[in-house]
Amino acid sequence: MNIILLGAPGAGKGTQAEVINKELGIPTISTGNMLRAAVKAGTEYGLKAKAAMDAGALVSDDIVIGILKDRIAEPDAQNGFILDGFPRTVPQAEALDAMGVQIDKVIEIDVPDETIKQRLSGRRVCLKCGATYHVDFKPSKVEGVCDACGDPIVIRKDDEPATVLSRLATYHETTAPLKGYYENQGKLISVKGLDTVEETSKAVLAVLK
Repeated sequence: MNIILLGAPGAGKGTQAEVINKELGIPTISTGNMLRAAVKAGTEYGLKAKAAMDAGALVSDDIVIGILKDRIAEPDAQNGFILDGFPRTVPQAEALDAMGVQIDKVIEIDVPDETIKQRLSGRRVCLKCGATYHVDFKPSKVEGVCDACGDPIVIRKDDEPATVLSRLATYHETTAPLKGYYENQGKLISVKGLDTVEETSKAVLAVLK
């Protein structure tokens, strides 16, 4: 099964991708990781992507989809894959269709903006070991200190309130229209991002049955 995960930043796409990955045994393909791997491997599209990045330009949709086609041709993706972070716009979705990449289901994790703001602004990260916390849902034992290594935990720039508002605005403007695109194709399924990760996972797996 070939799946796209949609949802605002902080909706929990990465977490749900892990759940689907375990359940179905199909890889999660994130755009950033895919681009880095292609550049490192020096593939044809990887070299084109590197040239664009070195020039400080955005990597074009054609290059990203070319890299994606190479990635989904690999053995581990033969039974399906999960796309996280692509497509981000309707033109990217149209280009994906035009290049013959078959998508079976598009799952939107629907979380209200207010909840997103609360989730993201409360996130804390240890820059040394990468452990993550949340001031409301998963606080560290000592405030401001990592349980695992004792280093300070901080709010990432991405999670600062002004940045969160900007990321949400971008999402609603460019990515949310994808819902209509895939709804018209009969592929969109919306799942409410519920109070706990486990409840959301149960809802996500139910629509994949």
